[in-house]
Amino acid sequence: MEAELFSKAQVVFTGGQSLYEAKKNAHHNIYPFPSSIDKAHFLQARKKLIEPADQRNIPHLRFGFYGVIDERFDIQMIKEVAEKKPDWQLVLLGPVVKINPDDLPKRNNIHYLGSKSYNELPFYLSGWDLTMIPFEKNESTKYISPTKTPEYLAAGKPVISTSITDVVSPYGDKNLVYIADDANAFIAAAEKELSKTPAEIKRWLATVDSFLENFSWDYTSGQMMDRINKAMLRNTSGTETGKLKSVA
Repeated sequence: MEAELFSKAQVVFTGGQSLYEAKKNAHHNIYPFPSSIDKAHFLQARKKLIEPADQRNIPHLRFGFYGVIDERFDIQMIKEVAEKKPDWQLVLLGPVVKINPDDLPKRNNIHYLGSKSYNELPFYLSGWDLTMIPFEKNESTKYISPTKTPEYLAAGKPVISTSITDVVSPYGDKNLVYIADDANAFIAAAEKELSKTPAEIKRWLATVDSFLENFSWDYTSGQMMDRINKAMLRNTSGTETGKLKSVA
């Protein structure tokens, strides 16, 4: 079905760089477009916001995650970090799907707060000290490009992620996030971040803001429309001039 779709499409967009690399030879006019973000929405988290009631009494240090908790989630790493660092609080937002909730680690310093609305996220983020992308390396995560990476960064929060390809490049390569694939590496990354001076944090934030300068849905959609319009101009066979047969 994918091959049939590609044969009918004049332009193809992939939701990330690794998926583009896997499909770039399957179509003559294909472009990578990782998800963008509503930067202003997440910038709110850089301010001191009112703490949500279910997070208010959780002590610091807080390591936060939001998203679906499913087969992609690295349960073992979360369990080991919580066991080795009982004073660190792991705050997990999102529904549990495709896995048995009974398989999730249960400890006093792991807090499952359930699903939250998009509008609520900055209020939780504001109260986190660090953020996490604890995904397994498996078929489900092979080509993902987690939107939460630039969202966490826009919120001004340090990020520790497993070595998901589209996180390693560009974010890890540019030292915008820490890459850690097991509990010991996670703890080492967190301790390194927590030892930073205010001046080092300020420099990191300046680098983050420079990297995110053109991150917006308006910019992304504009770039995509430019490629669609160019494809429409080239489209002279099988349809009316200027009309696109199919867009993937």
